[in-house]
Amino acid sequence: MDKLKKIREEAGLSQQKLAEALGLSQQSIHSYENGAYEPDISTLKMIADFFDTSVDYLIGHTEIRHKIEKLDKYDLNAQESELITKYRLLPKKLRRSLQLIVDSYL
Repeated sequence: MDKLKKIREEAGLSQQKLAEALGLSQQSIHSYENGAYEPDISTLKMIADFFDTSVDYLIGHTEIRHKIEKLDKYDLNAQESELITKYRLLPKKLRRSLQLIVDSYL
């Protein structure tokens, strides 16, 4: 839980202030940061949500600090997904025409 101390300090929070915000004791925060105890999964989720990060980041499984957002269908944003859906509704001949138009722009 080295990351907990790091993000707490970067946020300018004391152990006591963080504990109050999370409804925990200052001793709990101290114990987590120093490795004496590990928080349970619900506490980890609460801490991750508070700092807008992931549990994986807190426990050192990733260096990606921001929350991992769920991706849209096809790993596209909503507008791209809508275009793919419409493209698939076109007859094959019109799909080819559309491909030629797009290619001409590129």
